[in-house]
Amino acid sequence: MAGGSREKTRAVIVVACFVAAISAAILLHRRRKRSRSSSPKIGGGSIEKKPQEKFKRVLADNSYSPFKHLKRDDKGSPTELHPYEEEITHLLQNPPVLPSFVSDNGNAPLDMSGSYTWVDTEPQLKSLAGILSGEKVFAVDTEQHSFRSFLGFTALMQISTVKEDFLIDTIALHDVMDILRPVFADPSICKVFHGSDNDVIWLQRDFHIYVVNMFDTAKACEILSKPQKSLAYLLEVYCGVITDKTLQREDWRIRPLSVEMIKYARCDAHYLLYIANCLSSALHTKTSSETSSFSGDKLKFFFEASRRSNAVCMQLYTKETEPSPGTSAATSIFSRIFNKKLDLAKVSELKDIIWKLCAWRDLMARIHDESLRYVLSDQSISALAVKLPKIPQQIYGTMTESPSPIVVSHIDELCNLLKNSNLRIDDLFDNILEMRLDPVGCCPLSAYNYALLSQLSSKRGDMFNFSLSGSEKVAQTGSKRASRENFIKKFSCKSPVYHNCRIYASDGRLLCYCDRKKLEWYLQRDLAKMVENDPPAIVLLFEPKGRPDDEDNDFYIQSKHNICVSCGEEKHYIRYRIIPSCYRMHFPEHLKSHRSHDIVLLCVDCHEKAHKAAERYKRKVAEEFGIPLFVQKIVDSGEEKVIASIGLTNNKDSIGGGKGVSPLQLRTAAMALLRHGSSMPSERRDQLLETVKTYYGGREVSEKDLESALLVGMNPNERRRFGKKKGLPLSSDYKSTTLINNGFPSNIGNGENHSDNGHENVSYSDNLHNNDSSEACEVGVLESDRRLSLLGHGPHGKLVVEQLLENYGEEGILHFCQKWREVFVEALQPQFLPGGWNIKHSGKRDFGEYSVYNPAKKA
Repeated sequence: MAGGSREKTRAVIVVACFVAAISAAILLHRRRKRSRSSSPKIGGGSIEKKPQEKFKRVLADNSYSPFKHLKRDDKGSPTELHPYEEEITHLLQNPPVLPSFVSDNGNAPLDMSGSYTWVDTEPQLKSLAGILSGEKVFAVDTEQHSFRSFLGFTALMQISTVKEDFLIDTIALHDVMDILRPVFADPSICKVFHGSDNDVIWLQRDFHIYVVNMFDTAKACEILSKPQKSLAYLLEVYCGVITDKTLQREDWRIRPLSVEMIKYARCDAHYLLYIANCLSSALHTKTSSETSSFSGDKLKFFFEASRRSNAVCMQLYTKETEPSPGTSAATSIFSRIFNKKLDLAKVSELKDIIWKLCAWRDLMARIHDESLRYVLSDQSISALAVKLPKIPQQIYGTMTESPSPIVVSHIDELCNLLKNSNLRIDDLFDNILEMRLDPVGCCPLSAYNYALLSQLSSKRGDMFNFSLSGSEKVAQTGSKRASRENFIKKFSCKSPVYHNCRIYASDGRLLCYCDRKKLEWYLQRDLAKMVENDPPAIVLLFEPKGRPDDEDNDFYIQSKHNICVSCGEEKHYIRYRIIPSCYRMHFPEHLKSHRSHDIVLLCVDCHEKAHKAAERYKRKVAEEFGIPLFVQKIVDSGEEKVIASIGLTNNKDSIGGGKGVSPLQLRTAAMALLRHGSSMPSERRDQLLETVKTYYGGREVSEKDLESALLVGMNPNERRRFGKKKGLPLSSDYKSTTLINNGFPSNIGNGENHSDNGHENVSYSDNLHNNDSSEACEVGVLESDRRLSLLGHGPHGKLVVEQLLENYGEEGILHFCQKWREVFVEALQPQFLPGGWNIKHSGKRDFGEYSVYNPAKKA
């Protein structure tokens, strides 16, 4: 009986297992069938609805157009300048008084057990704006979301006063957040942030909200030399609160927020006012302890923290751009998977497919407003490029993550890219445009992609440069890498440029930040005494001539970072002269000596971009001033002088009779004759001799004449380097030169090509020499000094500066410098300029009693 029962049980188990196996097989079959049927159809796939799709007003869309900043009607400021530059500059020059960060009775808002106000309607937001307008100070923080958005957006804003906490649903109120703009721009209200660099530009990007008058607790930590600057550290030290910073990476789009997320969000802003109060007290304690030994006046450390904070407010948001979509990502991916054992054909194919996949990903991310990593990860691109799967299932199996809905919906395009090596990205545009016209398709129109799709449909040929294949583009980028790295190794700064040492006046006022060498100069001459070692600081024992703030030079009392001022690159940087040296070297001494405002740090890539822009502007300057960039002809007058003509001339009666040769032609001919004259064909030797004779006025030339011709037009440094390189003697006399300039555009010189990008000209041409192209007119005679090289732009620069001084005086020089700064800003849209840097910087200074540039000392 028992045996029969066991057999029945076994039979039931076998049947159950069989049924389960059949069910699993059917389920697997259905999944495969669904996957096969959904793969190739354009417009298929389920694209998740996202909260930002409801936004009606998007300031930063996903197009390739630059971001447009707020244009204030009351100021009429151009959109490329900060709309509140005047107010922020005033705060930098006149730091606000210390606000009260705590309540009037002195109690700090440490208790967070009370309630908070959730703001998600327009009436509530207007009420909040009214409350904040009556405050003297409030704390601010924001939470961002970037994983499911191309540029990212602000998902939550936290504001705390001394009495109450507010959590603002910036998703629900996205289109009306400008209600808070007047409060944030009010210079009489102090806004407290921690690590505000990103918050400032995010508020600009999403809402055209610009912060004016800010106290950043992270900047206060810098001045106090805190071991850490993180908000978590400050919360633990001053408030005894430990926070879980992993919550920062939560999806802040979800509604309602979890209890943990609400607590985290409130915590960041709620305690910030108390922390600011503690740091402010510490700044004054530091002031008292460090000034008692040498001055009764206090060093204004709080004001310094305020200056640094408000300098952050001057930052402007810009979109990141690249010449062709996907190029930088493709170069990075290829460098990680490159195998030296691959043959050239395979390398070219690999580069091509990587670039096409990156370009496709970039376009998909912009259209669907998704992050690049959500659409397709770098690891998946690497795997797809190496294995080249041809069908959807192989593609899904090759990817290192689950395929995103974007990949599934556009799987046909991806298959075509991987199958057809000749397929161009352009060929996919028509499909994409058709798909977005379908109301239920996978590329619906939105505020984020409308401008982009319009650009693709109307200006496709102009918007994208796909004339080169992907492999050619990446190959070009790769071929530059070695030379770029060599350039960085040879020319980038080998040690930090800014040491941020400080010099104080005897009354305790900060005079400037400088390097150690300048500090040692004062100490060695007993003109100062050391008051701090790390970082070094000295106090002058004499009264300096003027103050930076008296001279409107707040730039010099700001600490500076050793990074590229344009993109923030920290690994390498090169000094870049915004005002090219060929002009600046001829400025009056008090406009150039010890003036570092117009010398900034740039990485190699930004340096190249600025250089190209400056070269364009140099040509415009040359045209407007009628002063060519290069010496076109030189001739020996026979009287121990060299006559040089800048520009071409048809005037046969001009000095030199319109004859002569270019400096380069003369040097090339002389070098060839000295090296190979005895062995070259007689006809070629006669041609070269004729070139040299033309320079010497037609007379016969000797070997000594040839040696002299090699050095004509060089300045002493060029002669020294040339002689060392070629192993030539330097006994030839350096001839004085007289330059006769016949007008046509010219560029800046001595091999110095520190340039800036700009589209505005220096409009002095109406009052200068206008030239007819049929007959060049003489601009003037210039006595060359030994610093000038006829091989560069030095003569042009000297004549331009002389004409500016003659026609406009020093104001003309200052306006000329402002134009060059505008060129620089327009070219790079720098994000990390030092605090106090200003296009309208005067550059003027007086020289004190001990300055080597004091006219009395020089005399």
